[in-house]
Amino acid sequence: MKYRYWILIFGIALFLCFQMKEEPNVKKQPEEKRGIFFSYIEVKRYLYLKDVNESKENIQNVIHTMKKYHFNMLILQVRPFADAIYPSKIFPSSTTVVQNQGDVLPYDFLSYFIKIAHQNNIEVHAWINPYRVQSSTDLSKISMANPVYSFLGTSHVEIIPDKGIYLNPASLEVQNLIAQGVEELVQNYDIDGIHFDDYFYPSKTIDLVSYEESGTDESLYNYRINQVNQLIQRVYKIVHQKKNCVFGISPQGNIENNYESQYADVRTWAAKKGYVDYLMPQVYYGFYNETKPYYDVVQEWNNLVKKKEVQLYFTLALYKTGLVDSYAKSGANEWIEESNILEKEIIIARNLKRYKGFSLYRYDYLVNPEIQVENTLKEIKNLQEILN
Repeated sequence: MKYRYWILIFGIALFLCFQMKEEPNVKKQPEEKRGIFFSYIEVKRYLYLKDVNESKENIQNVIHTMKKYHFNMLILQVRPFADAIYPSKIFPSSTTVVQNQGDVLPYDFLSYFIKIAHQNNIEVHAWINPYRVQSSTDLSKISMANPVYSFLGTSHVEIIPDKGIYLNPASLEVQNLIAQGVEELVQNYDIDGIHFDDYFYPSKTIDLVSYEESGTDESLYNYRINQVNQLIQRVYKIVHQKKNCVFGISPQGNIENNYESQYADVRTWAAKKGYVDYLMPQVYYGFYNETKPYYDVVQEWNNLVKKKEVQLYFTLALYKTGLVDSYAKSGANEWIEESNILEKEIIIARNLKRYKGFSLYRYDYLVNPEIQVENTLKEIKNLQEILN
């Protein structure tokens, strides 16, 4: 009996030793990134002219809602125009949070977002629209303290009828301003990332003076591609001065459109080091989209990413739920007739080699009954099934 006892003990000991030896070889799967876009529209809705206590409570609710739905990445629009929702020595305060550009901020909105988000293990990526000054052409709304004010009447900006005022991507002064703004954010805030959206070239005429003055022999097309790439590389270097901070871009889902209208060289960004840490293409397509069906588009992006250091996340269209998608042609009614599109899109994406996560555009469609429709609620319920 005693002999059997020692045999049993010896066997258990061998088993435990084997387990301990094998455990280091077990690879833990990286956490899926689950982002949500919090645009200037939401900023204005939840923070504009609110008293300090109410706006802070709203921020707490945003983060707790994200945690409830198991999101871990907040893409917060901190500079929607040439302004800021945080105290900046470069840009005036934003009219998304105060009445007039340059008014004193009641407190540092960005700092508070970061504080509450990090307490809940949620990343904060500071989202910047680098070139947009404002969506109207009313010059009187630009504060004299705004660095863009000195650009008015020069080739550094263009007033585009029915669109707004935009900075010239080919202007070195503009590139310097954008870079300085990024550096200020990286140095002063415990942010997890800097995020650019998909708008790079506002018009076909904005840089013609710069191109003429450059004296370059390269084509206008290549000149524009190089101007954008020059800024992207510069921002990447600035962001990487901060440990554990990343730089990402959310280009248009249609790869060719990035080249034809935005001069955004996504193929280079996806294949070479020194441009981005992640790409988050806006794949706002259903499965029955006649021109760009979802499955084909995500496959294209998956094949595009050649550099393992570049993470691939997909932005999905929560805002389209229950709506007609006229660009989808024969598939125009898909978002009305189906209510589990987003769920299926994530499941399919998870099987792609380069896929690392997704994001939804945008936050208000998750919580705001004023803009939600029946299909939105059904989509959210189905999403919860695969996110819990």
